[in-house]
Amino acid sequence: MSEWSIDDEIEEELTDDELDDELDDEIIRVRKKKPAKDGRKKRKKKKKGAFLKILPVIIAVLLILVVGGAFYGQKLMEKYSYGTERADLNEYFHTEAGKLSVVMNFEKIEEKAVLIDGKPYFSLEFVKQYFTDHFYVNEEEKAVLYTTHDQTIKCMIGEDFKYYLTADRQVDLDYAPVIDGGDSVYFAVDYLKLFTFIKYEVYSNPDYIVVCTEDLPGYTAAVVNKDTAIRYQGGIKSPILEDLPSGTKIGVVEVLEDWAKVCSVHGMIGYVEVKQFDELEEPFPGYLVEEPEIPLQYQPISYNGKINMAFHQVFADPASHFSGDTAGVKSVNIMAPTLFRIKDSDGTIEALPAEKYVAAAKEKGMDVWAVWTDVDYEVDMKQVLKSSTRRRAIIERMIEESTSAGISGINIDFERISSEGADDFIQFLRELSVETHKNGIILSVDNYALASVTGFYNRKEQGNVVDYVVIMGYDEHWASSPTPGSVASIDYVERGIRETLKEVPAEKVINAVPFYTRIWRTNDEGKVGSDTIGMQMQKEWIEQVGMTTAWDNETCQNYGEMEVGGKNCQIWLEDAESLEVKLNVMDSYNIAGVAEWKLGFETPDIWDVFEKYMAGTLNPEVVKPAEPEEAGTDATATDATATDAAAEQGAEQ
Repeated sequence: MSEWSIDDEIEEELTDDELDDELDDEIIRVRKKKPAKDGRKKRKKKKKGAFLKILPVIIAVLLILVVGGAFYGQKLMEKYSYGTERADLNEYFHTEAGKLSVVMNFEKIEEKAVLIDGKPYFSLEFVKQYFTDHFYVNEEEKAVLYTTHDQTIKCMIGEDFKYYLTADRQVDLDYAPVIDGGDSVYFAVDYLKLFTFIKYEVYSNPDYIVVCTEDLPGYTAAVVNKDTAIRYQGGIKSPILEDLPSGTKIGVVEVLEDWAKVCSVHGMIGYVEVKQFDELEEPFPGYLVEEPEIPLQYQPISYNGKINMAFHQVFADPASHFSGDTAGVKSVNIMAPTLFRIKDSDGTIEALPAEKYVAAAKEKGMDVWAVWTDVDYEVDMKQVLKSSTRRRAIIERMIEESTSAGISGINIDFERISSEGADDFIQFLRELSVETHKNGIILSVDNYALASVTGFYNRKEQGNVVDYVVIMGYDEHWASSPTPGSVASIDYVERGIRETLKEVPAEKVINAVPFYTRIWRTNDEGKVGSDTIGMQMQKEWIEQVGMTTAWDNETCQNYGEMEVGGKNCQIWLEDAESLEVKLNVMDSYNIAGVAEWKLGFETPDIWDVFEKYMAGTLNPEVVKPAEPEEAGTDATATDATATDAAAEQGAEQ
């Protein structure tokens, strides 16, 4: 039997027709599957169409994101990047047409300069405030004077006067030193440089001037370590004042936290980040202001040793009064007799013979500083001193009288100076000092006690040009004072010394004490009157009326009060006790010495106290009591009109 397989059976069973039918069925099945593939394609087409529909949206979103990112990126850049806006410098300097804004010692100030023919000019007021008050302007004579230790330099006011005069020559310039600006006289800065320490630079667009003087503030220098800028305020967006290349030197005014206030050599004052500069161990701006060609070089003449100067009021034949008035005097080394008086507003001089007086003083080992005074006649001292001709005539007379009589010093006792005539008075002292120093004559000037009341006497300038400044430490309450009080309480005396020492070196200060006092009488209606008496007379009067006195700690004087003749009488004594306290105070300030007004009013016992003062052996325990926290103000109040009574005071004394 042969082998059998299923395939053989199938092949045997399927005929040709059957195979054809099988093929047809397979084709049909294949065709039935074809529509499924087309569906997938259709679905893909649908998805692609949908994507294409939303693609613009996606692109739009992406564009928004890109643009937004760029926008916010730019904002971040703007926020954290350095601003480039530049400040309006005309606004910064507050410029005005026809004027120069001013940066003075690297500080902007309100005052302006003017530019004339390409040269900067400052007003007289500006010059006095920022440079020097040493110039003297006489608008009537159209002249400006500058007096040094040995000469007076003169220029005329006006655009046509392009020169100045020294003691021996004319110096020509290419500009007018001083011009009349209508509201003031104006000084060329180049002319000022002859006399004061100045360095300056003028800038245009905007128009301003940078000025440095010897009063430079002393800022620390720094060097910029990368390109940066000075900004108006501290902040990277603040407007730029000036670009600073790396290596530029600046001055550090004040270091804050991240920023510092700085200044540049061009006068810009603003802010720079601290990290953008390195401080140096040197000052800014690192150069010296230029030394003046004509400096002030005062060399005072000093007396050899402590001074005890006695004022001696004489009216006729002074030599005949010398022996009697100096009989009991001890330790006085300078006599100051009132030998010369200004009689009228023309400067007429009344002179007493001096030779015999000087000879008598020298026999007793005393020098003579002759007093030149204006208190005994009605004199307009401004009228006298505003004239250069009259000043020169008086000075020539002073030198002539002093040298011919052997007078070693001149004491100026001009008490009728008004605030309007103060500049004329100071110029007179300047010119006089040139001649006194040439001739070896000591020059001293008397002043009211309180500088706060008579500041126009200009003690500071006096302290520069004269050898000694004398404080008249009395007349706290003057003869016609509306209220009774001490002539020289200890607080008044000390205040006068203290105020003067603010402006004058101690070695040039002399304090004068009174040898007189006043009896004050007040009636039932409150009307006050007084009598001026010396020490001997006060002693006699107290004994006569039977008054008891006691020490007053407030004034450091013996004080008495009682009713006499229906009036309330008060007296503050000047005696050895009160004077010893005053002298101890003077010693504590180490001033040059003491003076007394006036010889002949004293009692003999006071000279022992002065002798101890000169020898340095005063009792140190005789001092004023400790001051309360708030000192009284009565002295200031009562002295407020003291200058109005100057003539009266002089006549009484």
